[in-house]
Amino acid sequence: MLVSGILAVSENNVIGSENDLPWRLSNDLKWFKKNTLNKPMIMGRKTFQSLPGLLPNRTHIVLTRDPSFSAENVVIAHTVSEALTLAESDATAKSQDEIMIIGGGEIYKLFGDQIGRFYITRVHTSVDGDTYFEPLDDDHWSQSFSAKNEASAKDQFNHTFCIYERLSEN
Repeated sequence: MLVSGILAVSENNVIGSENDLPWRLSNDLKWFKKNTLNKPMIMGRKTFQSLPGLLPNRTHIVLTRDPSFSAENVVIAHTVSEALTLAESDATAKSQDEIMIIGGGEIYKLFGDQIGRFYITRVHTSVDGDTYFEPLDDDHWSQSFSAKNEASAKDQFNHTFCIYERLSEN
């Protein structure tokens, strides 16, 4: 089962500000939907609470240390292995072969060793923020896809969709 991370990151490695995205990119929201639809999504509690609501046709698995946290129509996990087991069962039941890690910053770090692919939207600007993403090491990752997008009325900044695959260890 492939475990993939998906995120948008600025030139100065910011991925969030005050539990929100620090830009408005309609293209990125469409890219996110295209790549997460019908797949289980693992996220932290803060990321879940930042969503506008449940995203249709995706299982929401929230990883939290808070034993009292609950939310309607959400699967709760308290460990990385529990989240992965729940996501794998969900993906298999839906004939999917990919689990999506959607954030936030601490969640990407927790799943770092398990992630085999990253869908990254490179936002071509520097912004202020409080959540960062460590750049991928070229010794361990190879870019397999890239598509440039221009700023527009619905897209605040130029941005590039990229897919990175983890290089196998020999």
